[in-house]
Amino acid sequence: MKRIASAAAALALAVLAASAQDAQAIARAARDRIRADTVSTRARMVITDKSGAQTERLVDQYSATVDGADATMIVFQKPASVAGTRFLTIQAPGKPEDRWIFLPSLGKVRRISAGEGSGSFMGTDFSYDDVSLMDRDVDLDTFTLAREETLDGKACWVLEARPKDPGYQYSRMLLWIGKADSISWKIEMYDRRDAPVKVLTIDKVQDIQGRLSPVQTTVRSVQAGTSTVLFVDILKYDDKIPPTVFTVRFLETGRP
Repeated sequence: MKRIASAAAALALAVLAASAQDAQAIARAARDRIRADTVSTRARMVITDKSGAQTERLVDQYSATVDGADATMIVFQKPASVAGTRFLTIQAPGKPEDRWIFLPSLGKVRRISAGEGSGSFMGTDFSYDDVSLMDRDVDLDTFTLAREETLDGKACWVLEARPKDPGYQYSRMLLWIGKADSISWKIEMYDRRDAPVKVLTIDKVQDIQGRLSPVQTTVRSVQAGTSTVLFVDILKYDDKIPPTVFTVRFLETGRP
């Protein structure tokens, strides 16, 4: 009897291990779905407060791999109150992001600490952590396959991601990843009390240079009753971007 119980326990552990590996592989396929040397975008961020009033921001974003690390530079163009603000993230494999921001009003670069990750990014529903959520290193989380279900007519795997860092702002995240396209169509984020905090949805995709690309994304803050919609008006893959764009010097000057 003990041998049977022991064998059953070993089989259960093996099934769990295989499930975890499968979930990790699904998450990695979603993260690495679009292959490109560089990505350049111009987008509008439409912010709606709980009264329904809207404000808009115009931003340029540049992404590339520099010296083995994923690097992103975000430059705010409009309105005048935020124009010239620049935000840089660099994430080496298996490590938390390094983040810096340049605010024209201060005239200097400030490093964003890990403890500030939950702070609002320039008055939007995105936090500093959320800015790179879709590109978050898979190895920073532990994934399990929660279930399979249909979302808006699309067959999806539903993965649960639990951050390995106990200080991360979310205790867990649920991701709806399309079986046919590996797109993370929906992400739910939960706080440490396991209450829903935000919901991210990809509302529209478009074939750009042979890649199925999100061109409209919404983040809703569940408790605050606010939302931010990101409309990508221009998207280019594999344009040449000088590596000096991804430096603190560019943050300070705006010149490569």
